[in-house]
Amino acid sequence: MKILIFGASGSGTTTLGNEIGKRTDFKHLDVDDYYWKKTNPPYQVKIPLTERNINLKADFKKFENVVVSGSMVSWGMEWKTAFDLAIFIQLENAKRMERLKNREAVRYGEKLLTDKNIQKNSNAFLEWANQYENPNFDGRSLKVHNNWIEMLDCKILRLNGATELNENVEIVLNKIKACYNNV
Repeated sequence: MKILIFGASGSGTTTLGNEIGKRTDFKHLDVDDYYWKKTNPPYQVKIPLTERNINLKADFKKFENVVVSGSMVSWGMEWKTAFDLAIFIQLENAKRMERLKNREAVRYGEKLLTDKNIQKNSNAFLEWANQYENPNFDGRSLKVHNNWIEMLDCKILRLNGATELNENVEIVLNKIKACYNNV
């Protein structure tokens, strides 16, 4: 079974994917690991689309059960039919932005206060992420994700990112069991 978990940055997609990977035989693949080159500090250099798709597809095909976390709307049309289940997580914007600011502080530590380049990149990221619910925003947005949902050829499960993690995991595990029972 192939599962996609997506939503706005800070909605909990990676956290949920990690937890499902820990509790099941699903291999968790996070698209950020394919999108960004490993750098210190992280998230500085993008990997070209063709290369990231080759790498993700290789790992995707290697495992029978995969849970992929992250937005793939711009990765190619072939991903529309690659999944058996797509999980869309939504979270109220203020809570999501609070999570992202905290994550940035943990990720960069003292450098967030002292390194001008990290400050600039962090601020740009937070401004970008804060546009998610703006219907006129051209980047990753609620509008784009809702359009993506309409194109996906699989079952769709919507979750609230404010729901306690264990509760969302149980909802997903029950949905996985239901999918297997309906085969």
